Amino acid sequence: MTDIRRKPRHRRRRTAVAVGVPLALTAAGTLAYGTDLGVFGADAQAGASAATAAPAWATATADGFASVDSLGQNGTYGGRDGRTVTVKTLADLEKYATAAEPYVIVVAATIDMNPVGKEIKVASDKTIVGSGTSGQIVGGGFFLGPGVHNVIIRNLTIRDAYQGIWNDKDHDFDAIQMDGAHHVWIDHNDLRHMADGLIDVRKDSTNVTVSWNKLSDNNKTFGIGWTTNVVTDITIHHNWFRETEQRNPSTDNAAHAHLYNNFLEDAAGTTIKSSYGNYSRGGTKMVLENSYFQGMNNPVTRDSTATIVQRGNTFVGTSGRNESGGTAFDPKSFYAYTLDKTADVPALLRSGVGPRGSIGTTAATTASTKAAAATTLTVAADGSGQYRTVQAAVNAVPANNPSRVVISVKPGTYREVVKVPSNKPHVTIQGSGASRKDTVIVYGNAAGMTKPDGSGTYGTPGSATMSVQSDDSQVRNLTVTNDFDESKHQDIANQAVALLTQADRIVLDGVIVNGDQDTLELETAAKDKLGRVYISNSYITGNVDFIFGRATVVVDKSVITLKKRWNGTSAGYVTAPSTPANRKGILINRSAINGDVTAGSFFLGRNWHPGGDTTVDPQATVRDTTLSAAIKSTPWSDMGGFSWKEDRFAEYRNTGAGAGTASSNRPHLTDTQATDQEVTDWLGDWTPSAS
Repeated sequence: MTDIRRKPRHRRRRTAVAVGVPLALTAAGTLAYGTDLGVFGADAQAGASAATAAPAWATATADGFASVDSLGQNGTYGGRDGRTVTVKTLADLEKYATAAEPYVIVVAATIDMNPVGKEIKVASDKTIVGSGTSGQIVGGGFFLGPGVHNVIIRNLTIRDAYQGIWNDKDHDFDAIQMDGAHHVWIDHNDLRHMADGLIDVRKDSTNVTVSWNKLSDNNKTFGIGWTTNVVTDITIHHNWFRETEQRNPSTDNAAHAHLYNNFLEDAAGTTIKSSYGNYSRGGTKMVLENSYFQGMNNPVTRDSTATIVQRGNTFVGTSGRNESGGTAFDPKSFYAYTLDKTADVPALLRSGVGPRGSIGTTAATTASTKAAAATTLTVAADGSGQYRTVQAAVNAVPANNPSRVVISVKPGTYREVVKVPSNKPHVTIQGSGASRKDTVIVYGNAAGMTKPDGSGTYGTPGSATMSVQSDDSQVRNLTVTNDFDESKHQDIANQAVALLTQADRIVLDGVIVNGDQDTLELETAAKDKLGRVYISNSYITGNVDFIFGRATVVVDKSVITLKKRWNGTSAGYVTAPSTPANRKGILINRSAINGDVTAGSFFLGRNWHPGGDTTVDPQATVRDTTLSAAIKSTPWSDMGGFSWKEDRFAEYRNTGAGAGTASSNRPHLTDTQATDQEVTDWLGDWTPSAS
């Protein structure tokens, strides 16, 4: 199993893990960092290292009130004028964060605070930024004291100082606390499960911007104030508050509080219930724009002495107080900003908040702009589009196209083989109907069928109805089917692929993939190449090895339907990974596996060693998924003479009639091991794009 180095997460409740991975994402800037080696690549030292110049992303400056010149400070740019160092230990992090001189500090490991609750006293002129998604602070956080200024905290996960008492009044263990600091930018962090606040902006701290963070699994989440002075200027935009009880935020005596494009979500069926959402207290003047409130109790509340001006907000399933009143201020008199559409906020934030594999100076609005500017080609079988077939539209995409091309396919059935070649990246094939069932691409080739030109048989990959061989490509809102009839062709190899991928950064969202044996083949361009595929909100049907290949795959929030074989019998295997050693294989997460088949007739998977290859190390993990009674009590099987126990197969927190207790024949991850087998571990420095 995986080499485990992280401490277990101490959770208050045992519900489905919230991995914070997207349905869609913002592509912010070019790849500037993102490996475990931080900014130095393969030559990075194990301890703290110094570079002569900051990487491009370290020169990013804040927006909102953190960008406004005041108190002798011109905007917020952190440690860009100092050296860049990479840290992997608590001692090195504290050494550079507390130093008098400016630093860009790249956190490239999980750092456990000792003692628990420790808050490092950050000095002025610092950028503290996670390397890709590997920078994690566990059991403590950061403190910015009086007069500390020009600090950026970015791209980190700060978590798990929780001490087991939900309304904890004894442990002031915050993720980020500031008392009298100014010009602070908190951006693209994952903050969760602390003993006290996730963010506390206290005691006249001002010129603060909080943007693109995920705040979750916490009670007293984000407090502003703790003073009778009406001083604080703060901007809070594009943050996702999920499963947070109170202070979302609570804003006390803020001179100017500008909140926009935030998403506040109280999810149904969990133990955490929101007390209130945005709260304007004391003498606060608040402008609240284009935010989305879902399921929140008392979503917007104000004191009689405070002001709230609401514009363009959406409330779904909320209850209790929703208030506004008074006059506030015009944020554009302080700084420029652009609002995203309120309806887009949930999807935008579910995908765009938290640590990124790369962070540039742009935000999700850049991605929205790019998507809007993408070239769109239309396909309609009835001739009402630019092209009558999907392949004709693919052929029209110029080779080595530098930006997104969307092929919009009108409802209808398209009986054709579609291939997106490797020299046409950034292609999205998307059904334009209201349902994924409206647009169907179907064909019926099989591995053993002879090609029309007599040059041999198709082979398994060659049988695919749709092949995606280009990086950064997507298939959305349609059905891809291989309708080869096995019952009529038992004389030939009957592997029949519906959808084949052979590239990196592939998104399959809102699709139906239909077949029998080998329905969904997920490969890479070559054995030594990385190929990541993110599948979400989709349906996959089949019976034998029907999710298979060597790619790194996440099947998230989807339904996997088991089918009987051609002769009416029930027997099969859901997965057949052929994962290269030291790579991630197939992860089925937050999904359901069911079907009209005999109980106890299907394996979750078996280990495929193509051609007897002893160098591969097949991996499949099924977690937080509902398993029907069709799943065997010993759900993993050998293949080709190789024992599955010598490869990597496991479950975690599955439910349903087909779930079972841990044993030597049914390995379960421990809570600690499970922290290394989440969606972000699979996808690494890539987060799927909304475009």
